[in-house]
Formats: sequence, C-alpha cells, structure tokens
Amino acid sequence: MGKVVVIEHVTLDGVMQAPGHPDEDPRDGFRHGGWASRGADPAMQEVMSARMSGGWSLLAGRTTYERFADYWPKQERNPFTEALNRVQKYVASRTLSEPLPWQNSTLLKGEASDEVATLKKELEGNLVVFGSARAQV
Repeated sequence: MGKVVVIEHVTLDGVMQAPGHPDEDPRDGFRHGGWASRGADPAMQEVMSARMSGGWSLLAGRTTYERFADYWPKQERNPFTEALNRVQKYVASRTLSEPLPWQNSTLLKGEASDEVATLKKELEGNLVVFGSARAQV
C-alpha cells in the first residue's frame, strides 16, 4: 500500500509559493519567484535525483500538472527531467480531458478522494505531490 507524500517549499516565516521561475506564482503580490534555482545546492540535487529514481508516482492537480507539463519536457537532459518524464503521473482535474499531453499521464475519472484512495491500495510506491497550498482542479 502506498502513501501520499507531499513536498512543499515553505520559508521559515511561513511563505508557501512556487519556486521555479520569477513569474510562476505571483499571487498575493509575491515578487520572489525563481528563488529555488538561485540557491540550488548540487549535493542536495544529487540526493533528490537519487530519491526520484523509482518507486513513486506523481499526483497532481490541474495547475501543477499544466505548469510541469509545459516546463519539464522541454528541459535539457538531467536527472530531474528524466525522472519527471519517466514517472507515471495521475492528474485530478474537472476541466482537463484526455489525451493529456505529457507522457505517462492519466486523468483520474471520478472524485479525486475516491480515486486517490484506490490508487493508494493498488500501488506499491508512494504518490508524491509537488504543489501549492491552494487546490485548483
């Protein structure tokens, strides 16, 4: 039985915003997007890449899926890109329809909570969520 594992980027003062690029997540006047690449630690990237090598699936809502699908398949070959392109992706959305554009992507058909409960029972690996504190499906 798998677990749902949520990976969030949260500052010590409680800011939870997307770290990818300057204009990725400007809600509430946040002007510091892109902070993750400025402080990237090669040793941490190596550890994360090794952890992403197998035994998990990506669980995403519409916003995270669309942002990831627009970005990661276009990146130069690196461990993160390879892991994210290779992994099975499950997408909870009421507005997207199949076929989804990113390889290995499956749109969840029913209520997200029911579908995730079923996946947890069926999958051996974890369902990993990268995303924001605000849900949009």
